[in-house]
Amino acid sequence: MSTATNVDATAVNTIRWLSAPETTIVVPVYQRQYRWDIGGCEQLLADIRAVSDTDDSQRHFLGSILSTRGTAAAPADAELVLIDGQQRITTLMLLVAALHHTVRASDPALAADLERVLVRATDSRRTKLRPHRAWADVFESVVLDRGDADDELRDSRFDDNYAFFRSQIRLEEVPRIWRGLGKLEHVAITLGADANAQQIFESLNSTGEPLRDHELIHNYVLMGLTHAEQSDIEETFWLPIEQNTGEQIAGFWRHYLVMTTGREVALTGGRGVYDAFRQEFPRLDLDTLRAQAAEWRAYSDVYRILLDPMQAPDADVARQLAYLNVFGRGMYPLVMRAYLEWTHGALSRDDLIRTLEDVQSLLLRRTVVGVPTERLVARLCRARAGADGAAALQRAMARITPSDERVRVALKYGALPHPFYVLGRLAGIDSLADLEIEHVVPVAPGDSWTGDGVREWSEYSEDEQNSHRALAQTLGNLALLEEGLAERAADRSFPDKRPLYARSALATTSALAEVEAWGTAALSARTEELAAAFVRLWRRPLAVDIDDDNLTPILDAIPRRGWPRGWEREWDYVEYRGEHWEVYDVKYLFNRVFKRLWADDRGAVERYSARRGGPVYDAQSWNGQWDSLDADTFLYMGWDSRYMLLAVQGLLAEAGLASEVFVKYSYIGEVM
Repeated sequence: MSTATNVDATAVNTIRWLSAPETTIVVPVYQRQYRWDIGGCEQLLADIRAVSDTDDSQRHFLGSILSTRGTAAAPADAELVLIDGQQRITTLMLLVAALHHTVRASDPALAADLERVLVRATDSRRTKLRPHRAWADVFESVVLDRGDADDELRDSRFDDNYAFFRSQIRLEEVPRIWRGLGKLEHVAITLGADANAQQIFESLNSTGEPLRDHELIHNYVLMGLTHAEQSDIEETFWLPIEQNTGEQIAGFWRHYLVMTTGREVALTGGRGVYDAFRQEFPRLDLDTLRAQAAEWRAYSDVYRILLDPMQAPDADVARQLAYLNVFGRGMYPLVMRAYLEWTHGALSRDDLIRTLEDVQSLLLRRTVVGVPTERLVARLCRARAGADGAAALQRAMARITPSDERVRVALKYGALPHPFYVLGRLAGIDSLADLEIEHVVPVAPGDSWTGDGVREWSEYSEDEQNSHRALAQTLGNLALLEEGLAERAADRSFPDKRPLYARSALATTSALAEVEAWGTAALSARTEELAAAFVRLWRRPLAVDIDDDNLTPILDAIPRRGWPRGWEREWDYVEYRGEHWEVYDVKYLFNRVFKRLWADDRGAVERYSARRGGPVYDAQSWNGQWDSLDADTFLYMGWDSRYMLLAVQGLLAEAGLASEVFVKYSYIGEVM
């Protein structure tokens, strides 16, 4: 124990602290609403199971619980007013309630121990934890198992998380979970009447720069090893990974996980990459760690080359990687695997270059027509990982690569993206040094500018001027020109530029000298000529009937947290194996998919539910929202939205149908 003025800090066993007869906890009105979701509950339960299986000396530290003692006639009877720790304590209470309700009919002694955590010694009808009055009744109805008429209609995190715990813990496992709970510890910090609670709260929650994802991964990998083992892993694997990736180490881990899982890795919440890493590698004994770390180091070697393509041993591959970097690093997960396969002889050089070309075509065409290029790579990684990897990847890319017709129209009327890259490749040159972008019609022509040497700009009609301005940034009006010539051509009229164009070493630019006059007709003709070359160079992988329709594969749908107020339409529709479903949010999709597959592929539903502990049960074992699959089987509907989407994704993957289900986001669904 350490004691300071008005502050008492003690390391305590969490369950003994909660079980003590004098412990009564009140959540003050200024506290935020309870918001842990099923993902947090899943992690807590995993930690408790893990510590339960260790020897008696092991403990699991929950952090600090900060409270101040309320006023009462007898100090021992005073309530603890919770300042920090509401989320953890509430979740523990819901877990203990789930355990209590599971064993109360079969193990009275254990049920009594559990009940001492939950209810007040003086009044078994009141819980020891009293949340904010706005949701206290809901909390008590869950913890005390009081069925209310509204239970089937309400959505609450208390119901969601309690139901999750009930679904995940079998009767015979309750003693194991109780043993793990008994190993939880925290620091109980109790403030005296004169202590500044806010100042202490801010100090506890402002302890410097938080650990970043890659630092958390580093600690997780080495935790539990001996000092000698830690030193070996650090020197043999971790330091080379750091040296290869440098400041981009966080990006490396994110891209590696997207590549290996075939799923997008969220960056929200501050530790999404670390959470994905723990999910992918829940246990790492030393032998497994060495094998995995060797793979990590090999991919970090690839990542170093992607960041600096000139390190690639093949000049053509290096050139293609440099081209790819024009579009950023979003496609690295797909390229990392292909490049490593090439280095191991599992992929030919021509196939690697073809893949790099196809990726560029996909990104450039989508940018030209104005559709997003984000959240594409995971689906492509999944396609390539399949049995017919190369063919499946081509089909997946073709579906989301805009057609030649759309590209030609967009090039005719839209601003050209990445103009140096596009014009350089159309001109067939490797180096863009000493070249500048030349606008044949200047972006802002002067009054004396002329395209034919007869009429000046000031004599053009308003419509003619607007047409020229609208096309000034399009492909047909742009050219690459050597620096010296570009300086002389700046803002000159077209007849004066023609001799300068004729001196250019680039055929696509010198051809402009052959044009007699420059106007919208000549500009459009040049656009058509260059657009034909464009679609040949950046080709579509396959000719398919489906053009890019901006549908999102179900496995790439974004897990949301909670149900935002007023959110009535997440999706415009769902495409299920060619069927058009008017399903507007995940709750109804969850219900419809489980019911459909219960009829079409019951085995997939049973396998998925058995492995995950739900959401299909043979009895309505607790209060809440249920639907019937048949007379003897029930679907629990009271999950949070994030869990429901993960369940839909998991079931469709189990049934082998995930690649045939897509969602079309509504406007509100896109922006949220």
